[in-house]
Amino acid sequence: MDYSTGKLAFIFIVATLLATVFALLLARRYRHTMRTLMSAPAAAPPPGADVRLAAVGAPARIGVADNRRAGWRVTAMLVMMSALISFSSAWLFLSVAMARENVFTPARLIVLGLLNLWPVIPALGLLWRWSRARMLGALALWFVASLALMSWRSIEAQPLSTMMLYLGSEIGVPMLFIAALCLGGATRAIAPWLLPLTLVLVWASIAGVDLLAWIVQARSDWLKAMPGWLNAYVVMLGFVVAPWLIAWWPARQLGRWLGAAYTRKWLSELIVLFTAVWGIVLLMRALGAGGDMGLAGAVMLLPLAWVPATMAIAGRQPTPPGRPPTLLVLRVFQRDAQVQALFDDVVERWRLTGNTVLIAGTDLVERTIDASDIFSFIDGRLGERFIRHPAEVNARVAGFDLQRDADGRHRINEVYCHDSTWQQALDALVAGSDVVLMDLRSFKTHNRGCRHELGVLARAPRLGRVVVLTDGDTDRGEAAAATAGAPPGRFVWIDSARVNAAKRREVLAALFVADTAATSLNPEHR
Repeated sequence: MDYSTGKLAFIFIVATLLATVFALLLARRYRHTMRTLMSAPAAAPPPGADVRLAAVGAPARIGVADNRRAGWRVTAMLVMMSALISFSSAWLFLSVAMARENVFTPARLIVLGLLNLWPVIPALGLLWRWSRARMLGALALWFVASLALMSWRSIEAQPLSTMMLYLGSEIGVPMLFIAALCLGGATRAIAPWLLPLTLVLVWASIAGVDLLAWIVQARSDWLKAMPGWLNAYVVMLGFVVAPWLIAWWPARQLGRWLGAAYTRKWLSELIVLFTAVWGIVLLMRALGAGGDMGLAGAVMLLPLAWVPATMAIAGRQPTPPGRPPTLLVLRVFQRDAQVQALFDDVVERWRLTGNTVLIAGTDLVERTIDASDIFSFIDGRLGERFIRHPAEVNARVAGFDLQRDADGRHRINEVYCHDSTWQQALDALVAGSDVVLMDLRSFKTHNRGCRHELGVLARAPRLGRVVVLTDGDTDRGEAAAATAGAPPGRFVWIDSARVNAAKRREVLAALFVADTAATSLNPEHR
């Protein structure tokens, strides 16, 4: 089969669109299935089974400064990998793709490497969950700086329009694909994991069309035997769709492998996103080089090898001493936008130095779903994750992944509960947690689940601190009544009616119990 750069580009474009659409559909179906399973009755426990909660030791003394340093380390790692990829790509372009022109010089390498470094912006934006406006603003500044650099270092005077067209194609086209795959809620969490599968399926469709073209060119007798009611469009559709029946098995096996690789920590959410960003950019360059080099243009993808090499080195770094603290996140359900923003603003930063646990719900699917969840759901095994009776609680909590990834971040662990098992799961989570972040914005008397949670938190014997977010709609009297009898200073109440950068820092600081700045907060902070 002839695989021109145009055909390869078509495969990638269609696969990206399919991955985006499938991600949105999967997220919607996932929420629906979650609602159904959460409301399902629990199974009867085995005879004589009970819940035994394992004791945990004191966590490492980690403060805000440690968290900030961890953030700088992850940022530096992404910047370093981006620089290695960018300058390697620039060297390959000047030395290999442009070998006939003999244009390589150290100065050109530096300039081109700096111009090619722009994907570091969406990479950092994905790490810190920048808004689309902030990311576009950063890209605009990079665009202006790149124009200035090109004007300064150009050997010959270039029209401004020419330079803008070059940068527009260099940045704009890949950003369209990055935005589709990575910048949405559901797409960020799901689409990059589905892209390898959709590439297999689209390739199968292209192979089917190529087979049909060969049959037509060969004037096969098989065409004459076709029923008369099958027109050309029906036949073509059949050759496009039918190969999926064959390709689905290897695509499904690939998905299972990706899920297993994530579980075994060969892959992480952040590194997959980072690889997706740079993979899209390098693929665009490979396709551009393929016009002259043919399939040899694939050499432009080689800089991606810096990602597993860097992760292999990072994975060998010594683990910080002590047990990382564990954060339990509780919230008023059906406040999806508020809770998602809370995750973006606070929990994502907490993950740099500590673990996060919670009871799974539909409100945080786009923030907590991972590769294992995705491919278990595709296989129809999501129900197996639910706690059917209280006797299963301890085993599920004991199975949490509490070791950091090679990128330095900790994962989010969830327990999946029916309406009849969540209270027992809550007891286990509280017993294994060091600090709790509870979002009580819009809490009212009828939120019986939250009232029960407040009572459990008030009575917990070893819990360090409970940081409670409130607003003007919070029924403070009801919340105070539910926490009666709690140890002094356990509950820190923070008015979060308006959340800005200072408020986010305040909430994050309050979570670090061992931090002097955090412990100095007034326990009755209003």
